[in-house]
Amino acid sequence: MTARVVTLDLDGVADKAGLMDRCVRDLRLPDWFGRNWDALADVLSDPGLWSGDGSEDAAEEETVVVVRNWDRYAGARPDEWATAREVFSQASALTVALALGGSS
Repeated sequence: MTARVVTLDLDGVADKAGLMDRCVRDLRLPDWFGRNWDALADVLSDPGLWSGDGSEDAAEEETVVVVRNWDRYAGARPDEWATAREVFSQASALTVALALGGSS
């Protein structure tokens, strides 16, 4: 199985609205995405959105989302960040990893 890596860069994100906007941009979420926690949980658990172009090879490809520059948002909005982490950890259609180390 191969992996497709997608980066979710939270640099400059200061609140939930900014996080949702960044998810739309970086994860290329569909127009119908509702920009709330339940909608984010749904979209991260929808295998149809992460299976690539529908080809047999794409079905064998795992999607890994690497979240970068999350530390400022986490510090500024700890309750929101706790919810975001919970949503990310329950994503069943892909793998979400937090990049550790200094922000660049």
